[in-house]
Formats: sequence, structure tokens, C-alpha cells
Amino acid sequence: MTHPYLSGTPLPRVLAHRGLAPLGSPEMVENSFAAIAAAHAAGAVYVESDCHLTRDGTVVLFHDDDLSRVAGDPRLVRDVTLRELEDLMADRGGLASFEQALQSFPDVRFNIDVKADAAAEPAGRLAASAAERVLLTSFSERRRRTALAAAARARPSLLPATSAGATLVARVAAAAVTGSRRLVCRTLAGVDALQVPEYQNRIRVVTPRFLDAVHGAGVEVHVWTVNDEADMRRLIGMGVDGIVTDRADLALRILGPDR
Repeated sequence: MTHPYLSGTPLPRVLAHRGLAPLGSPEMVENSFAAIAAAHAAGAVYVESDCHLTRDGTVVLFHDDDLSRVAGDPRLVRDVTLRELEDLMADRGGLASFEQALQSFPDVRFNIDVKADAAAEPAGRLAASAAERVLLTSFSERRRRTALAAAARARPSLLPATSAGATLVARVAAAAVTGSRRLVCRTLAGVDALQVPEYQNRIRVVTPRFLDAVHGAGVEVHVWTVNDEADMRRLIGMGVDGIVTDRADLALRILGPDR
């Protein structure tokens, strides 16, 4: 059965990577409230974001461990309070907490990559409150499973959707090479999507065999991070189910209004 997160929306899906922020703009940075609003205004149903936990226990949408690249502050996210981070982000598009994003954008479906161990349980609990429109993932399988377990405790009736972590993706790729549909299905049990780069360390991940194997298990393939128009068209032609992109406006324009 298809998870509600993936139901009622057309393929291929466009996932706005960290919202939709103009490249190099200091007034609207990635993952900011304004970037999410811009993605929504452009027509994106799906927004990909990341989360960390502040010193005082708030799950915030932020990619890096520290604030240096985005806010010119060397401190770690885990070492600042919510108020301090709000002040730093005030002229950069505004801070978005996970809870605030869920409440402020009820029509948006969030793809949340848990970036810190401490954020896993609270992010899972928050995701449970809107499980129909949240996908939880992490490069760390342990972190992903921790978040899902927290969501299950908070709302046993429906888990958020989920995408596999890096080690599980590697196992799926290996299983696909064997041609064993049974092995691929068993490896992907409980997974709704695989979110992968087209290439990993110069090894091509997204191949026709890989797509056939994953689709045969009833699981979607979303490719990140695709910003070139020709690459978007080529991957869509191959049959991928989603494009994770910094240029959600471009991807939506390519697909057209009648998709």
C-alpha cells in the first residue's frame, strides 16, 4: 500500500532542496522560513530539509552542524538557544523550527533528514503529529530507526514515510546486481523511497537495473541533487520518481502545469 505521503500527487515528484533560496542571497538562505515559503509559492508540494536540536531542545531546520557557513558564527547548533538562533536568522529569511514549519505550511509535505543524534527522538515525535505528510530519513540508519521508533511510540497507528540510510542503500544496490527480486524486496521492507545520488564515488547508482529492482519492490527512487535542466530531463526519461533540486522552479516549469 502506498503511504499517504506519496499519495494523490503526480509523478515525477519535485522535492525542493532546502526550500527555494536564490543562490548566494544573504537575505534568504537555505532552510529558512522564507525559502520554504518561496518553494511553496512556486508550486512545490514537497520540501526537503534537515534538522538539528538547539541547546534548549527545539528541533530546527538547519543543515550544517555549525553556523559558520550560513550565519558567520563558529558555534555549533547544539550550543545555541532557540532565541539566539532566531536572532541570527532574523535577516537571513527567518528561522524555521520543525514544529513551526508543519503548522505554517499545512499543504507542504516535508522530507526531513535527521542530522544529529540528539534530534532523532524529538523529530520523530513531531513527525508523528503529521505522519501523513512527513518522510523521515538520515544518512545514519541508526538515527533513522531511532526517529521512526519515537514516531511509532507517539502514534502507533501510522508511521511517517521513510527513505533508507546510506548502508541500506548500499545493500539494496548489491541486491539489485544479483537480480534476486526476493532479496531486494526483503532488503527494502518498511522503506517507501530510496533517495540517492546518480553517482557515488564515480560509481553509477541510478541504472535501469537499479530502477527496475527498486520499482519491483514497490519503492520509489528520488535522485539528488539535480540542478541542470538536461540532467532533469534525462533522469525523468529514465523513469525516476522524484528529483531533489535547488531549482524547484525550473523542475516544475519543465514538467508543465498539466503534469
